[in-house]
Amino acid sequence: MADIKKPAAAEKKANRRGAARLAAVQALYQMDIAGAGINDIFAEFESHWLGNEVEGDTYLPAEAAFFRDVVSGVVRDQKKLDPLIDEALSKGWPLKRIEAILRAVLRAGAYELQHRKDVPGRVVVSEYVDVANAFVDREETGMVNAVLDQIGRQFRGDEFGRG
Repeated sequence: MADIKKPAAAEKKANRRGAARLAAVQALYQMDIAGAGINDIFAEFESHWLGNEVEGDTYLPAEAAFFRDVVSGVVRDQKKLDPLIDEALSKGWPLKRIEAILRAVLRAGAYELQHRKDVPGRVVVSEYVDVANAFVDREETGMVNAVLDQIGRQFRGDEFGRG
């Protein structure tokens, strides 16, 4: 049986979205830790990070509109997203006790599950598990998977199956 390859354009778009997700998580982390404002974050990331080399690492070109949507959406909806994440976390581990980078991953993933219906829910979960994998241990990526899966079931029961 022949291998079926994704069209180059679809693969390129997926890579640009993956880069946008990674950049969005880094931007949200920086906003959480340093208290940076959203306009400063957009200016910094779009001029210095997206598609450039930083400290020896080359960052893939990112889909800037997707990056902006995720970051601004999380900032706008954070008061609604945090209780959803808290509810999905193990009792005794509220979001405020989770590492800042994982808070950023969970917020971005929850936002995308709720608002970006153009992206399949399981793709969202998988992508944010991959992003988390860049920063934390396997045990913590399992937690990201479990929390986002539970949130995905709330917003996209038809995709995830209820339960």
